[in-house]
Amino acid sequence: MDAPKRICLGVITGAHGIRGAVRIKSYTQVPRDIENFGPLGDADGAKMFELRVESDTPKGLIARIAGVEDRNGAEALKGTELYVVRGALPVEDEDEYYYADLVGLAVEGTDGNKLGVVKSMNNFGAGEVMEIELDAGGSVMIPFTKSVVPLVDLAAGRIVADPPPGLMPGPKKEASGSRKRPKRKKTTR
Repeated sequence: MDAPKRICLGVITGAHGIRGAVRIKSYTQVPRDIENFGPLGDADGAKMFELRVESDTPKGLIARIAGVEDRNGAEALKGTELYVVRGALPVEDEDEYYYADLVGLAVEGTDGNKLGVVKSMNNFGAGEVMEIELDAGGSVMIPFTKSVVPLVDLAAGRIVADPPPGLMPGPKKEASGSRKRPKRKKTTR
């Protein structure tokens, strides 16, 4: 029996103060919602953490974790990723997807030719971007918009993409026979 799929919701980035509080970088759409998923586990599920968010800061959330009472305990958790079982997440609305469900899906063009697989999903502040690891080698990033990605079929494990012109790498050009620069004609004044 396969283990349930786990989704990373955040990471502990360090200690805050001397009484055991931690800083957390949350990956949830609303950062404070990370506390609403019940106990979160580490990467392999061996340790569970009950957390309570106390405040927001520019450096992330400040939270308390049950059983962590001092700075040493908080510092020992630095770098710990916080996971939840996929089934604990709310059902997405139509045309909404969890990044973790998209990574690894096959990507094909509107002509049916396979382009590659989804390598990662990102949002750098100007909208969502899908990185495709191309079958032909290399990778390309395309906007994750309805016009560029008209179909996401999770059940079939595929995505149809229509990348904007010039975004996809074209065939490599043949090298010209001569690499010498043309000589300039001398002119006299």
